[in-house]
Amino acid sequence: MTAKKVDVLLVGAGAMSSTLGTLLKQLDPSLTIAMVERLDQVAQESTDALNNAGTGHAAYCELNYTPLKGDGNIDTTKAFTINTAFELSLQLWSFLVEEGALPNPCRFINTAPHSSFVWGEENVAFLRKRYETLKQHHLFTDMEYTEDPELIKQWMPLIMQGRAAGEKIAATRVAYGSDVNFGELSRSLVKNLQQQDGFELLLNSKVKNLTQLQDKTWQVAIKNTKNSQASVINARFVFVGAGGAALTLLQKSGIAEGKGYAGFPVSGQWLICNKPEIVDRHYAKVYGKAPLGAPPMSVPHLDTRIIDGKKTLLFGPYAGFTTKFLKTGCVTDLPFSIRPNNLMPLMAVGMKNMDLTRYLIGESMQSHSARVDSLRKYFPDAKDEDWDLSIAGQRVQIIKKDAQGKGKLEFGTEVIVSADKSFSALLGASPGASTAVQAMLEVIERSFPKLIQGEGKERMLRMIPSYKQSLVDNPTLLKEVRERTLRVLLLGSDVCIAEHPTSNASTS
Repeated sequence: MTAKKVDVLLVGAGAMSSTLGTLLKQLDPSLTIAMVERLDQVAQESTDALNNAGTGHAAYCELNYTPLKGDGNIDTTKAFTINTAFELSLQLWSFLVEEGALPNPCRFINTAPHSSFVWGEENVAFLRKRYETLKQHHLFTDMEYTEDPELIKQWMPLIMQGRAAGEKIAATRVAYGSDVNFGELSRSLVKNLQQQDGFELLLNSKVKNLTQLQDKTWQVAIKNTKNSQASVINARFVFVGAGGAALTLLQKSGIAEGKGYAGFPVSGQWLICNKPEIVDRHYAKVYGKAPLGAPPMSVPHLDTRIIDGKKTLLFGPYAGFTTKFLKTGCVTDLPFSIRPNNLMPLMAVGMKNMDLTRYLIGESMQSHSARVDSLRKYFPDAKDEDWDLSIAGQRVQIIKKDAQGKGKLEFGTEVIVSADKSFSALLGASPGASTAVQAMLEVIERSFPKLIQGEGKERMLRMIPSYKQSLVDNPTLLKEVRERTLRVLLLGSDVCIAEHPTSNASTS
C-alpha cells in the first residue's frame, strides 16, 4: 500500500490541532499538513460548545487558580500563568480576524463578565483577600469587588432573586470576560486551512497504529470508520491532540517520554435552561468554590453561553465516573490503557484518591432534584422543571510518576515531545482550549525551532506581539496588547450582544 507523504500529521480536529496547523502554516506556508479526525465533523468532542464551559479562562473568576498558601496569603502563580496564556490566544485570534482568516468575532467569542460569588464569613474573607492581592497587579487592575447586595443584584440578578436578606455575601467582576465557542472557532480555523495549498482534512479516519521508521519518519495506519477502508500516511512529524484518546495514541507510539503516564477519566453533566424569561435575567459567568473533595474541573458556575447566536444558561458541571476516554469512546478505554510502566502510578493515585472516586460516583448517581438543589445555592428560585440535563465532554486527568516513583494526579495540560522532536502529544484538561496557543507554541519551540528564527520570529511577532516577552513584568506592553484585542474582538462592548435576539442585557 502506497503511503501518502506529508510534513505534518495532526491527529484530532479540535482546538489544539487547528491552532497548531494555523501557526505552522503562518510560519511556513510550504508545509504539507494532513489532519485526521475519527468523527464525521470537526471539533465534535472535547472542543465542541456544550462539551466544555466556554470560559475564556483568564483566572478572573476561577477561585481554584488562587489557593491559599500555608502562610495565609494568596498564591497568584497559576493565575498569572493562565491569564498571560489566554492573552496569547486573544492576540492570535485578533490577528486572524484582522487578516480575514477568522470570521466576525461575534461568531466565536462574546463578552460575558467573569464574576466570583461566595457566601459565609470565611469565604467572603478569602474572596476579599484574593481581590486585594490580584488588584495590586496590572493584569487584574480592572477587577471590581463588592459586598453590597444591591450592586451584586445589578451584576447578577438571578443570584440574588429569592436570597435570604442579611446573608454575608461577596462578589468580584471583570466586565470584559469572555464566552468562547471553541467548536465554532476550531471549525473556522480548519475552514481557513482548507483554503490553503498543502492542507488536507480526512474525516471518519481513525488512527489504528503508529510506527517510527529507520529514517525517523512515522508510518501511520488509518482506518475509515464508514467503509473500513485502510490507508497509510507517512509523516515527518506527528502531533496528537485527540482529547482523552491522546493517551492511547501516545502509548501506541512507543516513545520513551510517554512511558509511565496513565489517565483518570472524569465525565461531566450540565443543567441547561433555555427559557427566555430566565436566560435574559443573567449575563455573566459566575464561579463559586468547589465542594470538598471535588476535582478542580468541577468548580460550580452559572454561565451565560452564546452558541450559534442563541443565548442560554448552563449550571454545573456535575462530575461523574466513567472508564471512557472520550464522550464517544469505549468503556474499555481505561483498562486497556494499563501497562506495566504505569500500573504503579495508577494504583498509587487510586489509593490516595478514594474520596475523589466516591465523590464522582455519588455525583453521577444524583437525582434531577438533587442537582437543582445544588443550583439553588446560586439561583435560589430555580425550579426543577425549568432545567434539563445535558452530557458534557469527557476529560482525562494526567497521572504520572512522582519523585518517589509512585504516582500523582495532575489537573492541567502537559505537552510531551519525543527526544528526536518528531512526535508530540498533549495530555490533560482544564484550562485546555483557552491556553491552546501557548501549548502549541511550546510544541513549535521544541519541535520546529528553526521556524521561529529570523524571518520566522518576525512573522510570529506579527501574530503575537508579546511573543517571548513577559506580560507579568511589562505593564506598558500589556496595556497595548489588551487594548487591541478588546477592540478587535469586540470584548467589553455591546456590539455582539445586540446581534443576539434573546440577549437584552448590558455589560455595563
